[in-house]
Amino acid sequence: MKNPQLIDATTRRWRAALFLFMLATGVSMASWVARTPAVRDALDVTTGAMGLVLFGLSIGSMAGVLASGGLVRRHGGRLVITVGAALLVAGLLVIAGGAALEVSGGVFGGLALFGAGMGLAEVAFNIEGAAVERAVGRPVLPVLHGCFSLGTVVGALLGMGLTALRFPVGWHLAVIALAVAAAGAWTVRAVPAGTGREEPEAADAEGGRSGGWRAQVAVWRDRRLVLIGLIVLAMAFAEGSANDWLPLLMVDGHGTSATAGSLTFMLFAVAMTTGRFTGGPLLVRYGPAAVVRASAVIAAVGVALVVFSSSALLAGAAVVLWGLGASLGFPVTISAAGEGVRNASARVAAVSTAGYAAFLVGPPSLGFLADHVGLRNAMVVVLVLLGGAALITGALRTPPESGAGAVPQRDRCAAE
Repeated sequence: MKNPQLIDATTRRWRAALFLFMLATGVSMASWVARTPAVRDALDVTTGAMGLVLFGLSIGSMAGVLASGGLVRRHGGRLVITVGAALLVAGLLVIAGGAALEVSGGVFGGLALFGAGMGLAEVAFNIEGAAVERAVGRPVLPVLHGCFSLGTVVGALLGMGLTALRFPVGWHLAVIALAVAAAGAWTVRAVPAGTGREEPEAADAEGGRSGGWRAQVAVWRDRRLVLIGLIVLAMAFAEGSANDWLPLLMVDGHGTSATAGSLTFMLFAVAMTTGRFTGGPLLVRYGPAAVVRASAVIAAVGVALVVFSSSALLAGAAVVLWGLGASLGFPVTISAAGEGVRNASARVAAVSTAGYAAFLVGPPSLGFLADHVGLRNAMVVVLVLLGGAALITGALRTPPESGAGAVPQRDRCAAE
């Protein structure tokens, strides 16, 4: 086990670079979301047509997520992060240009590039973060994801302020692109080469060529990993559902104003950020299984109050429970997937892909269900998934056969 004071400067710089770039990606995502109405007005399209434009983000994100794990196995995380950062910057600039020139196709293409960059970078960052955890001997991924959540809060506040000032959306996104480029350039220099890369001989021993689809599928033969994947699916679904539907859920389901709905979402984002930045000591003391079990229960209580309460005020307050409960599920399950095993990068990539797929694809499907039963009742799906996740969190315990290089999270108190 490593003492934090003995962590070398290179590792500290590596960790700080990951934190910085995750913060930058959160700011960039929230900046786009906050200026969506302005972009729609600039393009002068209907809501339905804007939905088609937004589809570019989903296409790009899923393509990036699905490709990232294999690319990391072939080339290492640094190269994938470099490409992802370049696509993020290019996407923001194309979106800015498309909005300024009032070209819907340009915004669609920019969103596809932006989503691809986000998907590539996110999975690679989880692999890098898991590697940093093994190097420093204490939780890192919760804070890493907390930086993204903090970035969304900062980006949302910035977007609201610039919208109030009627600052041109094209210039806003162009400035954000430059900031992301600067953060990406520093990050790439600080990240060591080769993290997550596997030699072809090692990959062949696991049942497939390096980065090939057989190797990606082979890791799912492990029953423990399947259970971990189900947990991350449920927790990511809970987080994504709030991101996609919470403001509308408060407006249509509880009769609040649009402003109150937006403030409720801000409350959720702050709760998520708080949970991720403060969860490390809980993980050290109680271990990932107990923490994620409690998190799922807390999130379920929050969702239940939002769904079943007749009081808009109580439902709005319950969003804090929803956010706190959902905050640690994703990063902690990803960390558990890579603990104490030989093919850690492939397992982290597989679980990350499952989580991001649930985050991106699952919540929009609630819209179809809501057409038949209403949005509040549709959220019962989230409640059921959280309850199921709470029952299988034993899979997050570090396996007895863990290698010497792994530091079980419950035992990391010695590293403090």
